[in-house]
Amino acid sequence: MARRGDRVVNRRAGEELAAQIPGARYTELPGIDHLPWAGDSEEVLGEIEEFLTGARSVAEPDRVLATVMFTDIVGSTERAAELGDARWRELLAAHQAAVRRELARFRGREVKALGDGYLATFDGPARAIRCGRAIAETAASIGLEVRVGIHSGEVEMMDADVGGIAVHIAARVGALAAAGEVRVTSTVKVLVAGSGIRFVDRGAEHLKGIPDEWRLLAAAPEGSG
Repeated sequence: MARRGDRVVNRRAGEELAAQIPGARYTELPGIDHLPWAGDSEEVLGEIEEFLTGARSVAEPDRVLATVMFTDIVGSTERAAELGDARWRELLAAHQAAVRRELARFRGREVKALGDGYLATFDGPARAIRCGRAIAETAASIGLEVRVGIHSGEVEMMDADVGGIAVHIAARVGALAAAGEVRVTSTVKVLVAGSGIRFVDRGAEHLKGIPDEWRLLAAAPEGSG
């Protein structure tokens, strides 16, 4: 093996050496480092592993079970046009501060802000539902309507971000929620059994880009009959 821009030994020396060894194969890698543990050492190890075993191992992605929540302000464009830029920015800042307070209170992790909405994860679905309800209530108190979508499943951890089918499902569920509603999948309902949280059936839906039919429910307001 040799790196194309090796600053210590010319790569052609590697080619010539391989040519003189019966059955040898010359492999050239990108980079400028001479020492195999410098630069992209994973590529070097991969070549060695493939040579010895005939195949490279595939790294298992870091996946964890989590509850994913999406929030979104309903009719945000219309409200911004109605209020004007300055007033809208002020209202949006108040809403964002309230969302972050509720996430902290219910031990949610803010993954990222999405314009006028948020993507967050929780280690428990009941806390996610209660946080979603609290966000919807505080938004209503300042004249905004928020919809919330929640789903529990395996997510792929990607540095500070998350990915995977569970994230897409939660996003689709949130898009179907009504103003002021916390909508969840039947998976979430099963996981919070015994929590005292009540639900209203919203029927089965085909979620865009997601296989199968999904039973959706709305979390009833706290204290409702």
